Amino acid sequence: MVEVGVSGSQIMRIYVLPFKSNGSTHDPTNTHTIHNTLLLSGSLHFTSRPGVNALLRRRSPIHLGVERAKMKPEAVTLILVNLAAIMERTDESLLPGVYKEVGAALHIDPTGLGSLTLFRSVVQSSCYPLAAYLAVHHNRAHVIAVGAFLWAAATFLVAISSTFFQVAISRALNGIGLAIVIPAIQSLVADSTDDSNRGLAFGWLQLTGNLGSIIGGLCSILMASTSFMGIPGWRISFHLVGLISVIVGLLVWIFANDPHFSENNGRGKDHPRKPLWSEIKDLVKESKSVIGIQSFQIIVSQGVAGSFPWSALSFAPMWLELVGFSHEKTGFLWTLFIIASSLGGIFGGRMGDILSKRFPNSGRIVLSQISSASAVPLAAILLLVLPDNPSTTFLHGLVLFIMGFSMSWNAPATNNPIFAEIVPKKSRTSIYALDRSFESILSSFAPPVVGVLAQHVYGYKPAAKGSTDSSQIETDRENAKSLARALYAAIGFPMSLCCFIYTFLYCSYPRDRERARMHALIESEMLHLESSTSPLYEQDGQFHISEAKDFDDKDQTEVDLTYEIEDSLDFIDNDEKHLLNHQLIDSGSK
Repeated sequence: MVEVGVSGSQIMRIYVLPFKSNGSTHDPTNTHTIHNTLLLSGSLHFTSRPGVNALLRRRSPIHLGVERAKMKPEAVTLILVNLAAIMERTDESLLPGVYKEVGAALHIDPTGLGSLTLFRSVVQSSCYPLAAYLAVHHNRAHVIAVGAFLWAAATFLVAISSTFFQVAISRALNGIGLAIVIPAIQSLVADSTDDSNRGLAFGWLQLTGNLGSIIGGLCSILMASTSFMGIPGWRISFHLVGLISVIVGLLVWIFANDPHFSENNGRGKDHPRKPLWSEIKDLVKESKSVIGIQSFQIIVSQGVAGSFPWSALSFAPMWLELVGFSHEKTGFLWTLFIIASSLGGIFGGRMGDILSKRFPNSGRIVLSQISSASAVPLAAILLLVLPDNPSTTFLHGLVLFIMGFSMSWNAPATNNPIFAEIVPKKSRTSIYALDRSFESILSSFAPPVVGVLAQHVYGYKPAAKGSTDSSQIETDRENAKSLARALYAAIGFPMSLCCFIYTFLYCSYPRDRERARMHALIESEMLHLESSTSPLYEQDGQFHISEAKDFDDKDQTEVDLTYEIEDSLDFIDNDEKHLLNHQLIDSGSK
């Protein structure tokens, strides 16, 4: 139902473009009419049911030609940001791979080594608001490049550090660089894709990130036992990753394209220059707006629960070694798990795209509930059912592969694509930054929780000094059981809670998506009017979006768009204006 009312004494022209929503093309109820209205005075009020597509996707030969012309820079941007994601995860995984060598060289105990990673995580989480500010008000490609330069500098500093304090400062700088890159990468991927392929793009981003973890771990481990011209191999690995990061940063700076920024002055098209304090207030206002979205609150809540098991799995290699697997087999099994989760990300992202077309309001949500629920029985089989015997390499590898493949769908299939749909384009970086900030701060405490559970609840006991090999093996097996129970406690309950929390999205997601589409439509209309050269369009306009119920007690979105312009044209007499008003109201009521 569309209602149009006209007041005043000016001319109004209405262009009617019928189209179908994202729902089934065979459902006639999904066909809606949008009145694209240019007003010289008066007000526009229209109401649409959920399902209306705010972005008019009429395809013309000219439009398709423009899309084809844009494919090349978008593809280059996607490739470069994925390279940056690889190096980000490579740098992140360098230090854990050489804990032993760094501890021996700098006289740092295991507690101190663990605190370095926790310190970096806390600093990184605290800097995500800074990342949102930079990405909103600056070219995101340049933000990614600057982040790469920052973490490269921090990596070089770690390589030349000789004390614990120096390494701690370097890791803090490293956290800043990593923080400002991640939201910019995610929002660029979201803007370079559409609803039909966004999940697959995030799946590839997850795969490349995991590839970076594998490269960083293998690079540091393989080079740790070597030396070059008297320089320890672990220091060389840090120098090498820092150098490659600088090269990738330069490539991103030169060739990557941010579609929100003009080529002329480097400023955002939607963000003219403002005083710094005004920009900060706008960012705070935007953050409050994002936090107030119900779907965002639900996804962050499940994300805190869902990311907890992934952080706890940092103890999985230690558990495999306590079971009796050698370092080589442990590395192979854990690499197999990472590869499986990478492939699962691509599969989940693609399936999310397919299901979102067939079931736009529920497809992505169902997929994530299947993924999170599958982790509970699979983790039980891996940790509680399989024998603690190093001869069962095949069984452990098989379960690890299936588990990694099936529990890695949530982010690419549901969370990241939905984030892109429930906020306007200009707020995408903010929503990704806020999500990372909330989730990573809490999930960074998962490893200490697992350690406390293993030691104080399930009876983990360090091996006594001077014990025989047989008693050492027996102690390791008992500790493996204790650690396995602690790991399952950190996986089973959070994943069950994650699956349950997703249920609330069935109600909030369709409503929040339609509100965001309405905002996009109205902002597009306002920008169109403001960009007109006629002085008649230079007055301020206001719009308001609210929720209401129709006669069938179904949700509907009401939009009021008002432009107040002084009376300057007076060439239509009262009879003609009265007739125009009467005809428009009658046609809108139909």
